[in-house]
Amino acid sequence: MRTLTIQRADERFVTDAGWLYSLHNFNFGRHYHDNNQGHGLLLVSNDDVVAPGHGFGTHGHSDMEIVTWVLSGRLEHHDSEGNHSVLYPGLGQRMSAGAGIRHSEMNASPDEAVHFVQMWLSPDTNGVQPSYEQHDFNDQLSAGGLVAIASGQGHEGALSLQQKGAALWAVRLKAAETVAISASPHVHVFVALGSGALVGVCELDTGDAVRLTYRREGHGDGLSFVAGMEGAELLIWATD
Repeated sequence: MRTLTIQRADERFVTDAGWLYSLHNFNFGRHYHDNNQGHGLLLVSNDDVVAPGHGFGTHGHSDMEIVTWVLSGRLEHHDSEGNHSVLYPGLGQRMSAGAGIRHSEMNASPDEAVHFVQMWLSPDTNGVQPSYEQHDFNDQLSAGGLVAIASGQGHEGALSLQQKGAALWAVRLKAAETVAISASPHVHVFVALGSGALVGVCELDTGDAVRLTYRREGHGDGLSFVAGMEGAELLIWATD
């Protein structure tokens, strides 16, 4: 049995700080609604645009799995474990905050905004040693089909999550290309770029999301997404 909820882009919570324009799929900071406390193990999905010369100064996290996916521009990362990198589209980043980590995220460009999606979920074990991982997935995405970006289930080539009940998939579709969406207890489909349709259900535009809940994993009903004329990039979480 399946339940389905559509969240339109303009239904998301908004934070506009001038230098930051952030759209929140779920409760975040001062934004709260009783029915919006994540979906399955996915607790945060923020769609952020940061102006040139700005960003998030050094701040701390603990016991949280954080995955960052850049859509355009460059995002510079520093953390208290000595990691330093500049993220760009197709380069996935996973940070396990564990017992505690401090980091900063700054726009790496003096003249171009950076647009990225940051997603948080709880680990299955608290207090672990903080860790960091990144990987360029552009070749896999160009080859077509769903690509495992981050997983606690041992998917080959994926960033390793400290959460056995979760996996993140991405796909870049050309016009009219189709991808099947597998069933899991909780599935969150986010149209990061472009547009298309959840076949037989609804049209979806940039920033729209679909929340799917299945009573029993493996008993899906063949849902698929077909890209519109400009193509589409999807981020799909499958979690307990």
